[in-house]
Amino acid sequence: MTEPLSVLFLCTANICRSPAMELIARDLAGDADVVFSSSGTHAHTGHRMNPVQVATIPHLDASGFRSRRLKPEMLLGADLVLTAESIHRQHVLDDYPQLHRTLFTLGQFEAAIAEIPELSGRELVTAVGQKRQPAHPELDVADPFRRGEKAAAAATATITEMLRVVVPRLTGDS
Repeated sequence: MTEPLSVLFLCTANICRSPAMELIARDLAGDADVVFSSSGTHAHTGHRMNPVQVATIPHLDASGFRSRRLKPEMLLGADLVLTAESIHRQHVLDDYPQLHRTLFTLGQFEAAIAEIPELSGRELVTAVGQKRQPAHPELDVADPFRRGEKAAAAATATITEMLRVVVPRLTGDS
């Protein structure tokens, strides 16, 4: 039996964007055989999700979430790594250039899959990796930390919009 597809979401502190990505993706995927997780490039392990960000996803339970600092085994064990910003992607690529075919910004991946309508799951990840399009900052999810409720709501809206396209393609439910 094939291992489930493993997707790692990545941001800076793992308290706003990447946990929102993880929770929203899990919700959208339902019982699909995909494992979603998250971490932060500069996270302090064990922190709760930012309460302002949590308030933007009231239908999801973030009570058990705790931040995790990015570790090599997380990156190397993931089939796909999706970052909030192009700076996170570059940070990882500087140390792990071999991940260039499985590491994208969320916006970059969403844009790329539109050009490959017939594939899903691992085949989709492989096809996107072969195209290797650049990550454009205008496709980034802006950091809402300490920027108030509107910024948090905007980040969640952007994440949700992108994941509504991405998750069905990863699960094969498109």
